Amino acid sequence: MPDLDLWYRGPAAVWTEALPLGNGRLGAMVFGGVAREQVQLNESTFWAGGPYSPTNPEAFEHLGEVRALIFGGRFAEAEALANRHLMAKPHLQMSYQPIGDLWLDFNHLQAVEDFRRGLELDRALAVTTYRAGGVGFRREMFASSTEDVLVLRLTADRPGALDFILSFTSPQEGAAEAHAGATIGFAGRNRGEHGVDGVLRFVCRTLVADHDGSLTAHGTGARLSGASSATLLLDIGTNFKRFDDVSGDAGAAVEARLSAASGMGFDGLLERHVAEHRRLYRRLSLDLGTTEAVQLPTDERIARNEAEPDPALAALYLQYGRYLMIASSRPGTQPATLQGIWNDQIVPPWGSKYTANINLQMNYWLPDPANLGECVEPLIAMAEDLAVTGAQMAAAHYCARGWVMHHNTDLWRATGPIDGAKWGLWPTGGAWVCVALWDHYRFGGEAALLRRLYPIMKGAAEFILDVLVEEPGTGFLVTNPSLSPENVHPFGAAICAGPTMDNQIIRDLFDAVAEAAAQLEGDYGFVAAVKAARARLRPERIGKAGQLQEWGEDWDLEAPEIDHRHVSHLYGLYPSGQITVEDTPALAAAARKSLEIRGDEATGWGIGWRLNLWARLKQGDHAHGVLMRLLSPDRTYPNLFDAHPPFQIDGNFGATAGIAEMLVQSRPGEIELLPALPAAWPSGRIAGVMARGGLEVDLSWRDGALAEAVLRGVGAVKVRYRGLATRIELAGTPVTLRVQGEGLVVS
Repeated sequence: MPDLDLWYRGPAAVWTEALPLGNGRLGAMVFGGVAREQVQLNESTFWAGGPYSPTNPEAFEHLGEVRALIFGGRFAEAEALANRHLMAKPHLQMSYQPIGDLWLDFNHLQAVEDFRRGLELDRALAVTTYRAGGVGFRREMFASSTEDVLVLRLTADRPGALDFILSFTSPQEGAAEAHAGATIGFAGRNRGEHGVDGVLRFVCRTLVADHDGSLTAHGTGARLSGASSATLLLDIGTNFKRFDDVSGDAGAAVEARLSAASGMGFDGLLERHVAEHRRLYRRLSLDLGTTEAVQLPTDERIARNEAEPDPALAALYLQYGRYLMIASSRPGTQPATLQGIWNDQIVPPWGSKYTANINLQMNYWLPDPANLGECVEPLIAMAEDLAVTGAQMAAAHYCARGWVMHHNTDLWRATGPIDGAKWGLWPTGGAWVCVALWDHYRFGGEAALLRRLYPIMKGAAEFILDVLVEEPGTGFLVTNPSLSPENVHPFGAAICAGPTMDNQIIRDLFDAVAEAAAQLEGDYGFVAAVKAARARLRPERIGKAGQLQEWGEDWDLEAPEIDHRHVSHLYGLYPSGQITVEDTPALAAAARKSLEIRGDEATGWGIGWRLNLWARLKQGDHAHGVLMRLLSPDRTYPNLFDAHPPFQIDGNFGATAGIAEMLVQSRPGEIELLPALPAAWPSGRIAGVMARGGLEVDLSWRDGALAEAVLRGVGAVKVRYRGLATRIELAGTPVTLRVQGEGLVVS
């Protein structure tokens, strides 16, 4: 499927032109250089620092004073006091770290011809080919999830023409390891940060597993000369076992994996890798039409897309987002960070952490509709960890039951308020993660998943019940202190009580807990308390400009950043379903007004969120315009990474989810077909998109109208299409729907 490949006419000059490989644990960025190949490396458990507990023993004694200042309208004073006494210690978290770089220096003195480098999404394979001195050279690299190693094969079509020096460098403290035979290695350690000592060790080893020619030592590396082919196996390990356990043996694990893979041969490794990748990747296909632009290199397609929209580029972008999800979040690995699994900087942007006031959750909007539900498993495992560390934070800072996460976490599952009160003193990050996991369950989870999720959800709800306080004069229960993520209101601070987003998240959490308990047939007393508290939350309010208010008071038009990148108060429209065009038209109109006031220009992930919001409003042409804004050189790097700038992968994942949202929307028991189809995609087909309730949908359209829809699954579902609706019973066999006259009928 060459139309779903990324490809280029020259090597990568910078990191955001390199091509990503990953298996959830190992990440590699392949540059495709001629005289010198660079492969930049990451391992998902290699972060700064070590296990730590950032609780602040003085936080709770000052909590009441901060609350009183907020209720008294003295917001700047409250924020200053919170900065002095309520923040975590340390008030910054640990950062995700690069391992280093593998280098291959080639003896190419001749001019290079016919150069091409690319990433085959269907095989998850990076390929570089060229000719030099009449010899054809080829490199193929992949990240095997079956053998859990990186594999690189180099070949030349003239016997003995392959000649290169292999070496490794690292920005981390460490040194080359001496190994006999065909292995080069490096052993190092992580750095401490913010007063937390580094306790991680890592081992990186490269084995020249299969080669002809002559292999000799070359300094701390190796040289292969007079060869026609060589297969390199690379692995990295750390001593990380759990957020509170670093007793692992990195070297032993690496040695075992390399030994197991070395006997399989390149073809065997590739065959197993491709089969496993396709098991996930080929579940969904999308055709939005094509133009001549599909014949161009990817960077050239991005450059011309805004002036000449390329529908096939949008389809490629969706499949690339799915590829990145498969590569950066697999069962048994860490969740995708702000940069997925790829980071080349010692001091990365925002620590390359997990930002839970939008970015972490946005990373996981994609997998369920994109038929990659297994990729949510790392987020579930993280929530189980956070329920442990977050319980310590809830008790220390709030004297509350349950658990809390504020707006960030890291490998060590720190949950405290960090960075500063303006950003970090937001107590509903953990609640939002729980709501996201509940929605994952609604896509078709089994009873075992519900039993696993319920204690986590209940713990988050217990915390919320204990920290809600009565707002003077109204009787409403509100969070205090809190904020509308990262946005400053007109009174010189972000800190406030009961912002709209908090109320929306808490409604979803309480509803999820009540429904989950009903399915599990228990916890009736707790559910009664949750329902009673829910009834006392402040309802949505519409402001003087007709907008959905971001705060309890009508402050929106006086806020310093009226076009702020966050659209937190629109959570109720998306990803939640509290606001809909059909059921709450006045609130939907207010949400639209808020979007119009905010504008479409934002960071890459901010544009991705706006895309989903416009899709939920059923405004397909506007949603398409937002997508085109994203798929431009200002917002997308040559390798299709989202340009925040700098790179943040949530932009990729959020916008990819938005493309699916334009074509199929769902809530339990209901599916809507082509709800936001733009005129720019008059004909097309999507197959394998998932809907809530465990339903799988294929649909095609011609001349802007539905041609056919095929549904698979079990259960009753209402299907809607442009004012037409029908209810069908699914029993496991496919059901085909078409428009006939004035109705939607089974055919």
